[in-house]
Amino acid sequence: MSTLQTTVSADQGMARFERTTSRWGRITMTAGLLLSLAGPAYLVFILDLGVSVDQILGAYAAVAATFLVFALVEPITYFPILGQAAMYQTFMIGNISNKLLPAAVVAQSSIGVKPGSRKGDLAAVMAICGAATVHLVSLLVFVGLLGTWLLSLIPAPVTEVARLYILPAILGAVLVQSIATVKQARTTAVAVTVSLVLLFGVLPLVPALGSFAIALAVLATAILAWMLRAKGGPGAADLPADGVA
Repeated sequence: MSTLQTTVSADQGMARFERTTSRWGRITMTAGLLLSLAGPAYLVFILDLGVSVDQILGAYAAVAATFLVFALVEPITYFPILGQAAMYQTFMIGNISNKLLPAAVVAQSSIGVKPGSRKGDLAAVMAICGAATVHLVSLLVFVGLLGTWLLSLIPAPVTEVARLYILPAILGAVLVQSIATVKQARTTAVAVTVSLVLLFGVLPLVPALGSFAIALAVLATAILAWMLRAKGGPGAADLPADGVA
C-alpha cells in the first residue's frame, strides 16, 4: 500500500511539475521571441531604413531554406532524451547538440536512469541548469576577464587544429554516450545504416537533397526502427523505466 501511495504521489507531483513548466515555458519562450524581434522591428518600422516587405520575405525564405528543416527535426529528435521541461530550457539557451544535450545524456548515465523516464527528465533539467551556470561563469572569467590574454598564450597551430576538430570531437563523444546509455542495438544499427546510405549513396546521386539530409535520416530511421521492431511489440527492456523508487 505504501508503494502504491508513493507511486500515485510521484505521478501527481510530476503532473504538477509538467503543468507548471509548460505554462512558464510558453510564457518565457514567447517573451524571448518578442524581445528578439523587437530590435529588428525597431530598425525597420521606426528608423525607416527603407527595407521593403519583399526584402524581408526574401531574407526569411533564404534563411528558412536552410534552417527550417532543423526547426522541424530538432524538437522531434531531442524530446525523447530531454523531456518536456528541458526542451523549453534548451531552445531558450541554445547550443543544444554541443553543450546541453551532452550534459543531459551524461547526467542520466551517471545516475543510471533512462531517457524518457521521470527521473531521466528531472536529471536533464538539473544537468542543463548546471551546464548553463558553468557556461556563464566560464564566459565571464575566461572570455570577459582573461580572453585576450589567454588567446595570446595559445600557439596559432593549436588554435587552427581546435577549430577543425573540436566540434566533431564533441559530437562524436555525444553519439557514443547516447548509444551506450540507450542500449538499443537494433535502432542504433538502423540509424547507422540509414546515415551511411544517405551520405554515400543517395546524396552523391541527388545533391539537391543535401539540405534535407538530416530530416530524411531522422524520418527514415524512425519508420524503419518501428517496422523492424521485435514481434509482439517492444519488451520491457526496450521501454524507458519510469524511475519510481
